[in-house]
Amino acid sequence: MNLCIKKVKATPAILLIVLFLFLTGCGTAVDEETVEEDTEQVQPEKPSEPEKNTEDSTPEKPVEEKAENKPEEPKQNQAEQPAAKETKPAKKPTETGGTTAHIPVELVKTIDGDTIKVLYNGQEENVRYLLIDTPETNHPRLGKQPFGDQAKERNRELVNSGELSIEFDIGGRTDKYGRLLAYVYVDGKSVQETLLREGLARVGYVYPPSTRHLTPFEAAEAEAKAKKIGIWSIEDYATDSGFDTEASGQQSAAASAPASSGGSSSGGGGTSGTKYDGDPNAQSGTTTEWFKNCTELRTKYPDGVPAGHPAYQSKMDRDKDNYACE
Repeated sequence: MNLCIKKVKATPAILLIVLFLFLTGCGTAVDEETVEEDTEQVQPEKPSEPEKNTEDSTPEKPVEEKAENKPEEPKQNQAEQPAAKETKPAKKPTETGGTTAHIPVELVKTIDGDTIKVLYNGQEENVRYLLIDTPETNHPRLGKQPFGDQAKERNRELVNSGELSIEFDIGGRTDKYGRLLAYVYVDGKSVQETLLREGLARVGYVYPPSTRHLTPFEAAEAEAKAKKIGIWSIEDYATDSGFDTEASGQQSAAASAPASSGGSSSGGGGTSGTKYDGDPNAQSGTTTEWFKNCTELRTKYPDGVPAGHPAYQSKMDRDKDNYACE
């Protein structure tokens, strides 16, 4: 009863109710109330909800692990890509892979000093010599140039003197005309280098990366220059851009002047009746009045001369409009 009274003191406002409950079984009711009060005090102390949040975060880890595992698929795709790239270079026919192999070929004919026709892979192919240039023998615009025939004849001798082979460089195998670009050998000896050393070719058409033998070629050219043989015997004839037919004409005029039977033209220096061997019109006999250049021609014909005129020379008609020195 004392215990029951202590509990009642805690709630004086309901004293009468407690007495009534005591008479009807206070012990049981009070115990139930105390249990309810105790449970209400314990409930705020539960930190279970934040713990549940931490527990809820744990399932997110496997999700992150799955996200980390997802990039594995593109990794497999990247591994497959190099295999595809390796096959691409093999499909490019103009790449040689840096090979220095000499490929045996069969000669069909010699075209000029720096071009031949060969049988390669079962087909006839024109081969343009890499890194050199020789004078023309029958060019539609330039005609026949000094030392063109000599270069062609020497080239013919060389390529017919032994086993013929070609070597590609690391650049393209063909030019815009469909000709093979190669180094040419006879019994392992370079035809290009021989033509350069004998003064029948110049180093030209240097297009990297196809420059494997440029250094020895330049050395061979320097030899011929020092000796002033072949194309180097004519001053200013061989240039970095080709062959200056006008320069070769001036030297030819000087050489033929003493033997000329014609008198000098009124312009000073022109030789009437002298035929210029390097000009197509002179070969056909149409040029009967010769001047070494336009400056000299204009002293007599200030407005130039048309094609068919006795003084017309194609070398002076640089724009090819059938009118020289206009």
